Amino acid sequence: MSSRTLPLLFINLGGEMLYILDQRLRAQNIPADKAKKVMNDIITTMFNKKFLEELFKPQELYSKKALRTVFDRLAHASIMRLNQASMDKLYDLMTMAFKYQVLLCPRPKDILLVSFNHMDAIKDFVKDTPSILSQVDETYRQLIEMYTPLSSGDFQLIRQTLLIFFQDMHIRVSIFLKDKVQNSNGRFVLPTSGPVPHGTQVPGLIRMFSCTGEEVNRLQFNNGGSYTSATREGSFEIFGDRVTKLGTNMYSVSRPVETHMSGTSKNSAQHTKVNAAPNPLAKEELNLLAKLMGGLEVQKPGNTDSGFRVNLFATDEEEEEAFISRPDELSYGVINIQATKGNAELAKIMGEFTESGDQSPSASSKGDDLLAMMDGL
Repeated sequence: MSSRTLPLLFINLGGEMLYILDQRLRAQNIPADKAKKVMNDIITTMFNKKFLEELFKPQELYSKKALRTVFDRLAHASIMRLNQASMDKLYDLMTMAFKYQVLLCPRPKDILLVSFNHMDAIKDFVKDTPSILSQVDETYRQLIEMYTPLSSGDFQLIRQTLLIFFQDMHIRVSIFLKDKVQNSNGRFVLPTSGPVPHGTQVPGLIRMFSCTGEEVNRLQFNNGGSYTSATREGSFEIFGDRVTKLGTNMYSVSRPVETHMSGTSKNSAQHTKVNAAPNPLAKEELNLLAKLMGGLEVQKPGNTDSGFRVNLFATDEEEEEAFISRPDELSYGVINIQATKGNAELAKIMGEFTESGDQSPSASSKGDDLLAMMDGL
């Protein structure tokens, strides 16, 4: 498992969340000033300096529940509100989109190009707000500083860590199904055509050499696909052509997006429960949540006119039906954390990361450390 995976996971999932929210804000004809405030508030929260300092520290990935709680908090960092079913759908779309991008990356290193595509789009969202733009530019600098020196082996380990995180998620998404890149069981279809990864050759030729390095024979074979030569390499700088389209906004063309629980997802419920077992990283996970909550002000609408609700479904009835029909085992059990009463709620989450029954002294001290930290914020 790579200790450098968390920043990429957070930034790419955050980018997908912003794509979806931008599309829904426009689809529901939310006034431009309110829509801009929502996007600006979320991006400001996402790139909060203290939060990113914690995020970029080498560490293992957090549990699915902890990460989902972060994004639940992030989505409600402004005047917009989402019902539980819409939040579930939002997170499903985010995770499946990034899983697809990771699977289709020609090289493990291209995950960084996918991240830059998300960053480029986020930068465009706030191009008219210099203060937020500076936060985004600082994150570019941190990404370049941390990831460009890494070897191919390091990126392969990052890719493997991401795929392990996503391996039990098989939510069917209408866009992927219509484009025939996802099967009815929720699994993605990997292409056997197109350009090969940069720095490689089209498969189909075996060359044999003598002990002196002289080529002595060639054999050709059928590669089973329709491959072409590699395209030029994308830019790993703050500015430049990324070449790959993975990580760009697939919602820029207006079309409805639905999610469905596949049979595979239901069958993987047992794996999901195993993943929810006591996590030795509980203290670090909760410190991340505490810093996100403690350092940021929660937007609370002063009156009924200032806040609004966004629905990721076509109608309220569909949203209600989705909430009722969603299997319990696929719920992340997110707890809404209010900064004003964070101690009790964080303590409640702390209990979920520990064994049932008597709490061990170490687990208890973790909770005490966190509560003391919250008191100091």
